[in-house]
Amino acid sequence: MSLMLDDVGLTHANGFAALSGIKLSVNQGESIALIGPSGAGKTSLLNTMATAHLPTTGRMTVLGQTVSARSTARELKALRARIGTVHQAAPIPLRQRVVTAVLAGKLGQWPLWKALASLAYPQDIAGAREALARVQLEDKLFARCDQLSGGQLQRVGIARVLYQQAELILADEPVSALDPALSLATVQLLVQEAAARGATLVASLHAVDLALSCFARIVGIRDGRIAFDLPAARVGEGQLQALYGHADGSLHSMDTTGPKACALATPPAIPPVLACR
Repeated sequence: MSLMLDDVGLTHANGFAALSGIKLSVNQGESIALIGPSGAGKTSLLNTMATAHLPTTGRMTVLGQTVSARSTARELKALRARIGTVHQAAPIPLRQRVVTAVLAGKLGQWPLWKALASLAYPQDIAGAREALARVQLEDKLFARCDQLSGGQLQRVGIARVLYQQAELILADEPVSALDPALSLATVQLLVQEAAARGATLVASLHAVDLALSCFARIVGIRDGRIAFDLPAARVGEGQLQALYGHADGSLHSMDTTGPKACALATPPAIPPVLACR
């Protein structure tokens, strides 16, 4: 079991309950998509899985390790080295070079001397170049991050996780800054990477149809709770209306550009090994 959350809740210091009663089990090697309206709790759930937030109620196990307020800093550091997180806005120092940003994926696995040495002179240029090639950015290897667009920075963050080879990949809106064709190719790449290595992938997506097309399992989140946990084939209009609807019957903003995106050809630099259904 890669992830097990049993009645997990998360309440922030200001008293806001971001998550409540979360029950979720994810097998090793499984890929699932989180969908739901803005503010539903998707990011809070991913941050809790990543141990950036610790549950305030319930029990959580990540990669076989129980995580709680009693977990030591050493235990959490070792666990986080096995988790790769793709952020919507990659937390990359803008004056850093792209090669250094990608190699940072393994700082938690390297001894201190190697991590420090890599800041002065990149320790694995070939590995960084290979990861960047998979997201079509190999020509930016030695560019400074402040010379890149938002979409390119997002792909650098993805290359960093690919280089890390994490056992658990958590992706928070990983294609929000990309065009439809690159969005499709990048989601396919993440699913392909997880399948090839037997890693677990949990990704939140605003593009509902992209989630339905590329993931076998869909978890709907609303108001900090799980609204449904279903195979993609069983997620219909009724579930989506209930997930995204306001009390007055109107809808929250729901990105349904996925069908058009899935109809586009995948750029040849990212082979569509796992084509969308």
